[in-house]
Amino acid sequence: MSEIKRFLLDDLPAPVSHYCHVVRAGDRVWVSGMVGIGKDGSIPEDVVAQFKIAMDCLDRALRAAGGRPEHVVKVQVFLTDINDRAKINPLRQEYFGTHRPASTLVEVSALITPQLKVEIEAEAVLG
Repeated sequence: MSEIKRFLLDDLPAPVSHYCHVVRAGDRVWVSGMVGIGKDGSIPEDVVAQFKIAMDCLDRALRAAGGRPEHVVKVQVFLTDINDRAKINPLRQEYFGTHRPASTLVEVSALITPQLKVEIEAEAVLG
């Protein structure tokens, strides 16, 4: 079996439960759900601002495990208002470029903190 490496990154908000930011086993990487909480603990009101923070955190976690956007094979996005998809989709397209990972997007009734509107997690295969 491949060695399992778990990463807790100092420059990301601390996990709110018993998990780490990202796990790598062999050539597979799993990035925990990232949300729009700033480094100072603030949460912007705007879903786009939250998504920018979440994507930055996802990118830092992915890169800490040796991955890059083109290695992502699956993303899951959770929105508290499904109508916000159109607002965040341009940022997602900008991040992934021509690479199109498999995707699931669902509306949820709430996230870990009531002010949060979006969360994204990813799986990657390094080649």
